[in-house]
Amino acid sequence: MRSLAAHPAARGLNDDCAVLEVDGEALVLTHDMMAEGTHYLPGANMADVAWKLVAVNLSDLAAKGAQPLGVLLGHMLGDGDERFIEGLRQVLHEYDVPLLGGDTIAAHGPRAFGLTAIGRATHRPVPARSGAKPGDVIHLCGRIGEAMLGFEALRDSTGADSSAFRRPRPLLDEGQALAPHAHAMMDVSDGLLLDARRMAIASTCTFALDSAAIAAIAPPGRLDDAMRWGDDYALLLTAVPDASLPIATQMIGRVLPKGDSPLLLDGTPPRDGARLGYEHRFP
Repeated sequence: MRSLAAHPAARGLNDDCAVLEVDGEALVLTHDMMAEGTHYLPGANMADVAWKLVAVNLSDLAAKGAQPLGVLLGHMLGDGDERFIEGLRQVLHEYDVPLLGGDTIAAHGPRAFGLTAIGRATHRPVPARSGAKPGDVIHLCGRIGEAMLGFEALRDSTGADSSAFRRPRPLLDEGQALAPHAHAMMDVSDGLLLDARRMAIASTCTFALDSAAIAAIAPPGRLDDAMRWGDDYALLLTAVPDASLPIATQMIGRVLPKGDSPLLLDGTPPRDGARLGYEHRFP
């Protein structure tokens, strides 16, 4: 598909969003999907599914420091649509985002939903995955592992708090505040290690992460799992060492010149074939 995405707005399909320059404005556009059995458990409250569908797309806008302008929904009709609409109403009201349109279909089999979010850049240049520079400090705004614990609580019916998995909260205000200071920024959706590797490759650098620093923002005793699980929607960014960031972050590593491996954890590259996060693969 990259061969088809030749327009500069597509950023080579190597970023969270497309950035389209129109009449002196930068429009930020993203589209994410959710599928039953992959992104949410069968039998889930459809109000939570609607919330998460919108929230994960707004998180992509947050990673660009964008202000949301509206969303377009692709909806597959089915059981629980009344609850879906209620959850959609709740999340759109929470983040003051209008529903602009979309499409509905009826089909058989597991359900899938798509959402396009449209935003306006609040800072130029719009942060990209490809902007990290050797010497930068790597920061994380937010925590990792809480969605993992929420999923386990739902799966195992423990009654523990599952809100981080069911209803993630995009860091829109934080992204807008951090965008002027970030050389590179993206949200952590597929696992910290995998997404850090992706940013390092896009930036032609090596990311050296410090597990002790990461442990401070992960569930006790679950660091290894938390770094690989994903669904956190924290913001991963790089900035100059003396940056005075307006938002609290955790410094988790350094950007090095490109080496033999794009990712180091405590000075060691992951072993070949090691799982770094969640990747969609066709069987």
